Amino acid sequence: MAQLTMAKAINEGLRRAMADDPKVLVMGEDIGKLGGVFRITDGLLDEFGAQRVVDTPLAEAGIMGTAVGLAFRGYRPVVEIQFDGFVYPAFDQIVCQVAKLHYRTRGNVTMPITIRIPWAGGVGAAEHHSESPEAYFVHTSGLRVVAVSNPQDAYVMLRQAIASNDPVVYFEPKRLYHSKGEVDLDVQLADAPPMGLARVAREGSDVTLLTYGSQVGTAMDAATAAEDDGVSIEVIDLRSISPVDYRTVTASVRKTGRVVVTHEAAREAGVGAELIASVTERCFNYLEAAPQRVTGHDIPYPPAKLEKHHLPDLDRILDAVDRVMDRPNSMSGVRD
Repeated sequence: MAQLTMAKAINEGLRRAMADDPKVLVMGEDIGKLGGVFRITDGLLDEFGAQRVVDTPLAEAGIMGTAVGLAFRGYRPVVEIQFDGFVYPAFDQIVCQVAKLHYRTRGNVTMPITIRIPWAGGVGAAEHHSESPEAYFVHTSGLRVVAVSNPQDAYVMLRQAIASNDPVVYFEPKRLYHSKGEVDLDVQLADAPPMGLARVAREGSDVTLLTYGSQVGTAMDAATAAEDDGVSIEVIDLRSISPVDYRTVTASVRKTGRVVVTHEAAREAGVGAELIASVTERCFNYLEAAPQRVTGHDIPYPPAKLEKHHLPDLDRILDAVDRVMDRPNSMSGVRD
């Protein structure tokens, strides 16, 4: 086991995938000599050369279009979108080509493309550098969408995404790039948890708290704080948000009878809304209270000095827990 930051774990995942398969290449803006704006691809150019570590023009639609052509020819391109908000120029290619070509060709063509997106807020950056666009891709049939929360998952799930014949949108939370954890660099993919399997990050009996990505740490802090107040929270790290591992989710909700969902993205038509609708369909007779959402606000991403008011925090999560527990200090009826 090695102690690695999430950034280094992703770097090692790319290096291992490229060493194992000569058809794997990485491409994106400033990823070669610079090593990426977050230095995620640092050292790969020297090791694998400019034919496999490709500095591209500043044109996301062109990057994704090139990746589609490479996938047609049997390659496994890994595309880096420099910041979350920069993915929109590539949106047409992703939803019209990458997501649909396997279906359109009746299975004759696969699109083994991994789209890495540095994602979400908490780093003091502006709009287009701190956004959470995951709902757009979750809504699109033909894409797998995953979000990592720790260095071990970052390493393993990236390798799994690259090895998959399905296109994968791989969200990596920027504010966790420097977080450290143990990583087994020698783990075999066949022995690792499947990419689509959720993880019970903390067991509990009173409330199920569903989340993913950078919010997992906040959820764990909320569970610790709630324990001091006599409430047991089970934290589920979804890991995959399309498809969702509803077997793990519903098993937890049927045990606790209460559910709270938290994510940084906006509330309206967000992933949380879909999770709650699906949980309600599957677990209606088990629910003791109406499910609650704790999300970002329905606004463009705010200036850096205001982002702490936008991002879901421990207090807002605990307030939602109070509501589902029908505790007297809850702010029932107050919308986030």
